[in-house]
Amino acid sequence: MGGDHVHAPEDRTLNAPLAEALSVVLLIAVLGCAVVRPRRLPEAAVAVPAAGIVVAAGAISFGHARAEVERLAPVVGFLAAVLVLARYCDEEGLFRACGAWTARWAAARPRRLLTAVFALAATITAVLSLDATVVLLTPVVFATAAHMGARPKPHAYACAHLSNTASLLLPVSNLTNLLAFSAAGLGFTRFGLLMALPWVVAITAEYLVFRWFFRRDLAAPATPDTEVGEPPGMPVFALVTVVCTLAGFVVASAVGLDPTWSALAGALVLAGRALVRRRTTAVTVVRAAAPGFLLFVLALGVVVRAVVDNGLADALRHLVPTGSGWAALLGLAALAALLANLINNLPAVLVLLPLTAPLGPGPVLAVLLGVNIGPNLTYAGSLATLLWRRILHRHEHPVGLGEFTRLGLLTVPAALVPATTALWLSLRVFGTG
Repeated sequence: MGGDHVHAPEDRTLNAPLAEALSVVLLIAVLGCAVVRPRRLPEAAVAVPAAGIVVAAGAISFGHARAEVERLAPVVGFLAAVLVLARYCDEEGLFRACGAWTARWAAARPRRLLTAVFALAATITAVLSLDATVVLLTPVVFATAAHMGARPKPHAYACAHLSNTASLLLPVSNLTNLLAFSAAGLGFTRFGLLMALPWVVAITAEYLVFRWFFRRDLAAPATPDTEVGEPPGMPVFALVTVVCTLAGFVVASAVGLDPTWSALAGALVLAGRALVRRRTTAVTVVRAAAPGFLLFVLALGVVVRAVVDNGLADALRHLVPTGSGWAALLGLAALAALLANLINNLPAVLVLLPLTAPLGPGPVLAVLLGVNIGPNLTYAGSLATLLWRRILHRHEHPVGLGEFTRLGLLTVPAALVPATTALWLSLRVFGTG
């Protein structure tokens, strides 16, 4: 799947201006529905019809639409397996155990709790994907902060920011990473090696900004409701399964197998254990894979491909820096961050990868920095942030747009510039071979 090029549009029933206008309007509608979710409609409710419209109207050829679905299908399959794996790690009690150990280590000190949440969220995001951090860890962090009597805002914000920033490390950490992993042509281990230093640098920058931005909340004394007791035991079976799954990613990459098989094996082990013990049902397992969201990803890919085929690729081609020097990498990362906040990070990476894949792994990874760090600037930057916002509302802790944006204006440049510099250094030290 590596290095897709943008092909010339095939014969269509619409002329170019109408095809471009239709594609852009439908992309805005799809993203708008994902952001607002009127009447709690699933994201796919608008995306799937929109994909059908662009094909039926001739804004994109059937061949290009089918090629896009085929390109995304392995990535979507991998995502489904990781979502099931994360869900049944939660069922085994892995997240609750981590939250309890975090509270015990923090010892009613909010600053220590922030440090622990950063470490925990970064690890969970990297290993089990950003969805696990947003959906499963955020409620645990709320409960932990309430148990300690600490103000929850800094720690809840940390889950949102790290679900984006900390997803830089591994191909499995984010859907955008899976796409970039395929386009870059790197092995699993090489990918992680090149992104390790940018990952550490970006998280450290975020942490320093958080300590300053939330200094008053962190200075407020914690008033625990009850004494923190012994944390529950760590679920060994779930932990061993996750470790074996990660090892399977490395082995699969080394022997040329798709890492989806390792993710599927880990998901089947935990889901199968729950089925055998009658703690779940087959329908629940299917729901854990979020089939509606998977359809949304495929349909969104078709709509974005229609926009690309109808002029966006040509417009962006003049803006994409060439080369792999520091300035070029920073320019690509900044462009990707800007585009992520304008049209969401998933469409942004779908648009930019075909333009940067021919330039080599370095530019592809620079795009990844932009689409993973950049979304911390606005709510619409990533679907994970939108989901996090809904979770906060359920906990009756709404977040103001102004505060979210002010924090993002500080963290995004503070993380993006040094992380890009770290990527440039990693490419020089380790190469891409």
